[in-house]
Amino acid sequence: MRARWKERFINGWREWGRPLLVVLLVLGSVRSALADWYVVPSGSMKPTILEGDRILVDKLAYDLKVPFAGWRVADWAEPRRGDVVVFSSPADGKRMVKRIVGLPGDRLEMRENRLRVNGEAVVYGPIDEDFIRQIEEGDRPRHRFAAEKLGHRVHPVMSTPQRPARRSFGPLVVPLGQYFVLGDNRDDSFDSRWFGFVPRGSIVGRACGIVLSLDRQRWYWPRWHRFLRGLP
Repeated sequence: MRARWKERFINGWREWGRPLLVVLLVLGSVRSALADWYVVPSGSMKPTILEGDRILVDKLAYDLKVPFAGWRVADWAEPRRGDVVVFSSPADGKRMVKRIVGLPGDRLEMRENRLRVNGEAVVYGPIDEDFIRQIEEGDRPRHRFAAEKLGHRVHPVMSTPQRPARRSFGPLVVPLGQYFVLGDNRDDSFDSRWFGFVPRGSIVGRACGIVLSLDRQRWYWPRWHRFLRGLP
């Protein structure tokens, strides 16, 4: 009897177990070193990214890492001002998604939610109405919206005047090997204004688009219009 069960186990392993293990290792390696998706739990990047969005993270955007270990073995690009990146928080190690506003050596300051980079005022303009429509209709009057031109990107930002927030800082200089990040939801974001600079080695990859989106306030109903949507 024992020999029969042993034979069945060996045959089952050869037929199903070993191929399944190979598939899991390949998928794990891809997610660890090439690309992954990240479920956004908060509204700190609104109106660009909403709670419940699943964003695609390009882990090859800046470098190549050893799967599972995370060691960088090759670099071919550096994060740029305006990139949306996923990184490990300096505060507690949790994964976060924010926008890079300061590169190593940059001199930054902000006055009432208006940035200055290396002595030059960042340009703000009217926002695309499509981004405003992403916010719940009843909440829209509480917020102020603008398009911020930061580096190679023009992206939306949002503020909430009646909410207590840290709307001014600096001037400060970003140290070498470090980055300064902010959420697009400027008055409701836990970012570099609170936990400081983000080391280069903590950046996991660049967020390049929304794969799918589920509305948690409506029983996780799909937001079809946000599927396969790029990020500004």
